[in-house]
Amino acid sequence: MSGSFIDKAWEIQRKIEKRFERLGKGKYGRVFKMARNPDPDEYTKTAEMTAIGILIIGIIGFTIFILATIVAPWVADKIGI
Repeated sequence: MSGSFIDKAWEIQRKIEKRFERLGKGKYGRVFKMARNPDPDEYTKTAEMTAIGILIIGIIGFTIFILATIVAPWVADKIGI
């Protein structure tokens, strides 16, 4: 019983190692080879642009919320709906 368990464990280990062998050779291999860490200036600019995008989406969402909860009932009241 223990022999079959160990054999299964080794087989699983071989499968895992085989997958990691192919990691740099497949369709993403070139991307992994070209990838690098951003320099501090590039990272700062990316973080700033991301923050601006999140802020813009938040403002749009807040505007829709105000229109739906305050302006729409006011307009409906004025036109008698």
